[in-house]
Amino acid sequence: MADPSRNVPAKSWKRLDGVDLIRGLAILFVLMNHVNMQLLFAHVPYTRGIPAQMVSSLVWNGQYGVQMFFVVSGFLITATSLRRWGSLQALRPRDFYLLRFARIAPLFLLLLAILSALHLAGVPHFVIRSKVARLPTALLAALTFRINVLEATRGYLPGNWDILWSLSVEETFYLFFPLACLLFRRLRVFIPILALFVFLGPFGRTVLTHGNPVWHEYSYLGSMDAIAMGCLTAILIHRVRLRRRTLLTLGLIGAAFALFVLTCSLKVRALGLERSGLDMTLLGLGTSMLVAVAASTQWRSPALFTPLRWMGQRSYEIYLTHMFVVIALFGIYVRAGKPLHAVPLLFLVVIAASAIAGDLVARFYSEPMNRMLRRLWGDDARRMGSVVDTERAPALPGLAQSSSAE
Repeated sequence: MADPSRNVPAKSWKRLDGVDLIRGLAILFVLMNHVNMQLLFAHVPYTRGIPAQMVSSLVWNGQYGVQMFFVVSGFLITATSLRRWGSLQALRPRDFYLLRFARIAPLFLLLLAILSALHLAGVPHFVIRSKVARLPTALLAALTFRINVLEATRGYLPGNWDILWSLSVEETFYLFFPLACLLFRRLRVFIPILALFVFLGPFGRTVLTHGNPVWHEYSYLGSMDAIAMGCLTAILIHRVRLRRRTLLTLGLIGAAFALFVLTCSLKVRALGLERSGLDMTLLGLGTSMLVAVAASTQWRSPALFTPLRWMGQRSYEIYLTHMFVVIALFGIYVRAGKPLHAVPLLFLVVIAASAIAGDLVARFYSEPMNRMLRRLWGDDARRMGSVVDTERAPALPGLAQSSSAE
């Protein structure tokens, strides 16, 4: 690992367009999938006459979108940890947890409070079925990052609760991440541990699910491989300056892997990749390659992609709040008589409204709370590893300045 005594470089708030675009695409897949599910539950035959592959590519990539989120998350957390502390072995667990709490907890806790109030008020679509769990049980599962376990053993929770399964996987990984950095101090040990997660991922999605369809999608081990890929990507580009030809090759291969899984899902299924759990592995590898290229080149996206990039910048807020928008707008659609011709408009309005809602929540709540908590806990070079905000200081060798990850 790098010498922990070296000076930590100045923090920069420059974003990586390529990484934000990947996050924007991922949240778009999730939004499309959840609108599609509402339409199916309401028996709206809107896909009639549309080729099966087109339907699959447009509205059934939600789980793939979460896999892409996990890769980006692992990359950003590791990259910012390297830039903050200079090396993973110098990472300070207490400060890591405080910074993570400041970024995640304010909106997460507010969401739980709102969902609890809606459940107690008996609002349709927000009431937890008694045969699945009581409210205290659901709250305990959410706060201990076990929503995925609860759903795999007891049944699905309402949509706004269900989306928390991914947070359960992600935060469980980050609960042990700083401890692993200190325990496995040498990269020659730490890298194989991360590689083991990648190797075990397909088994976590197949053999180890024991036929449980919920655990097939929501298991810890079946999702942590993507986070580990992101971590490995950050370590790689921190230590190695990739040549232009290598980056071009990685970009082409990564795009080919991702496009194959996302746009040829029927072929993926026919080849047995989904059954073996390797479809997620292939997508994770492709996403990791694209992230590596985006971070190494600091590629700037054309203005055409501004809306998607903007959604990527607010992906956490959009993800935690979008089901409120989906349920509200779908209710209006149902009351209007479920007109088939209005389905495309429904998708567009949900996407736009979810993006706006996420941006408002970020601007006026989660980001102010994040900054306030960081100031309260001493987010400076002496106490929490960060330094003054400046554009002039150099980034770590081999590591482009990254998007805000925490």
